[in-house]
Amino acid sequence: MKKYIVTLLVVSSFVGLRAQTDSVSFKIQSRLDSLMHDPLLERTQLGLMVYDLTADSALYRHGEKQTLRPASTMKLLTAITAIDLLGGSYPFRTSLQYEGAVTDSILSGNLYCVGGMDPMFDDTNMNTFVQSLRAIGVKTIRGSLVAVRNFKEPDLLGEGWCWDDDNPQLSPLLVSRNDEFMQVFASRLREAGIMLESPITTGSLPSETLTLCAVSHTLQDVLVPMMKESDNLYAESMFFQIAASQGGRPAKAVHARQLVKKELSKAGVTNIQYRIADGSGLSLYNYITPELMVKLLTYAYRHPSIYSHLAPSLPISGQDGTLKKRMTDPVTNGRVKAKTGTVTGVSSLAGYVTAANNHLLAFCIINQGVMKSADGRAFQDSVCTALCER
Repeated sequence: MKKYIVTLLVVSSFVGLRAQTDSVSFKIQSRLDSLMHDPLLERTQLGLMVYDLTADSALYRHGEKQTLRPASTMKLLTAITAIDLLGGSYPFRTSLQYEGAVTDSILSGNLYCVGGMDPMFDDTNMNTFVQSLRAIGVKTIRGSLVAVRNFKEPDLLGEGWCWDDDNPQLSPLLVSRNDEFMQVFASRLREAGIMLESPITTGSLPSETLTLCAVSHTLQDVLVPMMKESDNLYAESMFFQIAASQGGRPAKAVHARQLVKKELSKAGVTNIQYRIADGSGLSLYNYITPELMVKLLTYAYRHPSIYSHLAPSLPISGQDGTLKKRMTDPVTNGRVKAKTGTVTGVSSLAGYVTAANNHLLAFCIINQGVMKSADGRAFQDSVCTALCER
């Protein structure tokens, strides 16, 4: 008799929780149905999908199979692929190497600056390079200052980028985000009293050199500002790290695309049309579907080695990054962790949200054809509010 009572109580509790969950899901679906009558959708395209990760079931679909431009939500594809393939401690490395010998304060040999496309290399790091020469007593370089730029293909712009946008320069040797590494280095050497007797050149690294100094930032270091602030240079740098991971030099965008496609295949993306052009979302040639994005977000969530790095990098509603001033209402504040996206005609948002029943949801919203980005953002905020409300 006692066993029967205990079993009955457990079953009753389970049924109660199930009913509560079903009730919340029904309310969410009803609220989203109402949003489908928004006048914005009379003149624009919408792709929307919401997946309940806790219940392991689709919660809402609307145009989820449409191929649309992702804008900066494209960075989610880059980030998840890089985390899975390279790991959070992977280094973006720039090194200073030399050949020859130092005698009487003279370096008789070439000095090589080897680029690894580190977007975080700055003036402080440049001073570290200079000080490493002073530490071994060099006052004169009787050889060439050689830029080793074969980390990636020479193109400084991505495929499908608009020429008149404020585009980052995709150089393997960067200092403070600019493609002026060698000029700045030569200037810093002169300021430090180190004389250059030969010109700056570009070349390859010989097989036998000594490393004088190396500066690196980890993938996690780059990932957080890349996602929080939607930094395009950081995203493209990560895109080429993906390409370089197979060992080929120069790394090419086509290599990165192939690896992102493999990641999507691992996430269960099959029979879905899409196109990958770059790693940041600047390209007008990128096309994905909300269904693809949600599958990838679901894959990331189910793999703690990915999610543990991805989740802390996402902007948080009402608190930081590109969502700091959005969804500040108590209903949504802190409950949405998602990547924003904006290019001309497109506004998007994709990530995770905690619903009123504490279920974690993966979602993707793409508004295409919006003449005012603010209209798209307002609609997305309304969707997230509908997901969070009781």
